[in-house]
Amino acid sequence: MYDIIIVGGGPAGMTAALYALRNGKSALVVERTGFGGQITHSPKVENYPGTKQMSGNEFADKMLDQILAQGAEIELENVVAVEDLGDHKVVRTEEGSAFEGKTVVLATGVKHRMLGLEGEQELVGEGISFCAVCEGDFYSGQRVCVAGGGNSALQEALLLSEKCSEVVILQDLPALTGEKKLQEALAKRDNVRAICDTKIDALVTGDGALKGVAISSRTTGETQTVTCDGLFVAIGLIPENGPFEALAVLNNWGYFDSGEDCRTKTPGVFVAGDCRSKGVRQLTTAVADGATAALAACRYIDQQ
Repeated sequence: MYDIIIVGGGPAGMTAALYALRNGKSALVVERTGFGGQITHSPKVENYPGTKQMSGNEFADKMLDQILAQGAEIELENVVAVEDLGDHKVVRTEEGSAFEGKTVVLATGVKHRMLGLEGEQELVGEGISFCAVCEGDFYSGQRVCVAGGGNSALQEALLLSEKCSEVVILQDLPALTGEKKLQEALAKRDNVRAICDTKIDALVTGDGALKGVAISSRTTGETQTVTCDGLFVAIGLIPENGPFEALAVLNNWGYFDSGEDCRTKTPGVFVAGDCRSKGVRQLTTAVADGATAALAACRYIDQQ
């Protein structure tokens, strides 16, 4: 039996493993696809304290090497359920495995909602981005598009307008839906314009790079191509927490409704990272959650 089983091998999950191991606990990390999570889509990370520049993959590889050196065990399997048996938990996977642990940290992360366009996945990190804070500097002085019209999209557009020569907001609804104050702030930026009631039909590429987007009016069907150097997709995030709702309360958007202490309604079950309800989702906040959740799990074990 493990002291702590961590579901998810992103920055939050691997940090949780590191802090568990450093506190003398055994730790198993169960990851569905590949270690690192969303950060692996970032070709350059320049906002992590103490590191001038690195790629998301480099960061993920270093974290994985670090926890393995500390004694972490890993499994590449898809967790589909966690059973609470009181004094211990059973983590069950799609592949048929059942792992027993005294505590569980759910660090399931989120995935970005995609546009569903041909060639989109291949351009992630190479023209298609999801975070202006993380990657906006790479497009300084260039034209970018932002897909979406809600609060997240408008916040991205505001940040990008400070760096980019032009920001074009592409909204599929008849009007922007973000907060009025955000819309008013954008209206004051001469380098921002919005095209509403529009559908992004295709990505325009050349020499393996993004060159623009082909769009059409939802009302008239008129088509045009908007040239751009980058496309920031801000049409929502998708948490995948449904299988664990019996253990932890979910908010209206499907995120774990837990506070900064990372605790849940189930003793011995903790949550960490982007899957948790929070105002800021960054690499730094993910690793902070991982540390908090692991230390809480260690205290729980020591008090039993």
